[in-house]
Amino acid sequence: MWTTELDISPLTPFIGAEVTGVDLNAPDPDLIQEIENVLHRYSVVFFRNQPELSPAEHTDLASAFGPVHVHPAAPRGSDFPGILKIEADRDTKVAAGNRWHSDVSCEQEPPYVSILQLHEIPPVGGDTLFASMYAAYEALSQRMKQMLDGMTARHSGEWSYRHLFKYELHEPQQGYPEAVHPVVIRHHGSHRPALYVNREFTAELNDLPPEEGGALLKFLLDHAERADFQCRFRWSPNAVAIWDNRSTQHFAMWDYRPDVRKGRRVSVRGKAPKMWRQVETPSTSKV
Repeated sequence: MWTTELDISPLTPFIGAEVTGVDLNAPDPDLIQEIENVLHRYSVVFFRNQPELSPAEHTDLASAFGPVHVHPAAPRGSDFPGILKIEADRDTKVAAGNRWHSDVSCEQEPPYVSILQLHEIPPVGGDTLFASMYAAYEALSQRMKQMLDGMTARHSGEWSYRHLFKYELHEPQQGYPEAVHPVVIRHHGSHRPALYVNREFTAELNDLPPEEGGALLKFLLDHAERADFQCRFRWSPNAVAIWDNRSTQHFAMWDYRPDVRKGRRVSVRGKAPKMWRQVETPSTSKV
C-alpha cells in the first residue's frame, strides 16, 4: 500500500502533486525515498519556495537518486557535466522543450528522473505541461492494448539535435543517438504499464508496414497528448520540478518572448526500458 509522510497536494487525480515543508538543499535518504514514493503515484512533484541551488547542490540532489546523466548536447569540460542550462530570451530562435517529449528517449538508457529549477521566470507564461503515460495506456481499448503488446519503436535524436537545435556532436563518429524501445513499458518501480512514444523522438513503429505504422503512431501521439491526462505547472522563482521520464511526457510553453526564462536541469541515469507484456485472461485466451 502506498503511503508517505510528506505534505502533498495533488494537482489532478492522475498526475502532479505539490509538496510543502521540504528543503531540497538538505536531502537525506529517507526524504529521497519519500519523493520516489510520490513519483510512483503522481509521476511529477513540485516544490515551491526553495533556495537557489548552486550547480554543486543541484548535482548532489540528483546524485541522491542515482548516477547523474550527461546530456548529449551538454558542453564538455565543465566541472558539473550533468548540468544542462535552460535559457530563452528575446534572441532565442528555438526554445528547448517546446514539443511533447520524454527526456532523451533516443538513448539506449534514457534518463530516469529529471530535476529542473527555474531561477528567472517571465511575468506571465512559460508554464510546463506534463502528461501521464499511465493514464494514456489505461485509456486505450483492450483491442488496442493487445495490438501494442510486444511492439517496439525506433527513437532518434537526429531531427531534434541536428535540424532543430543545430547541436554539434562531441563524438561525430558515433552519430546521433538512436534506440529501439518497447511501445508499452513496464515501470521498474511501480510495475505499472506506461505508453512510451513521444512526438520529439519517436521516429517510427517497428513490426508494421510504413503506412500502417505511421497512422498508428500518429494516433498514439495524439492520444498521449490529451488534456485529461495532463497537469500544468505555473512556475514561481526557484521552484523545483522532479519528474519521472518513464511515466510522463512534458511540454515547455514558449509563449513569453521577449521575456526571459532561465534555470538549470540535472537528470539521473536510467536503465533500458523493459517491455510490458499482457497476461492473457480467459476472455482473450485462444481455445
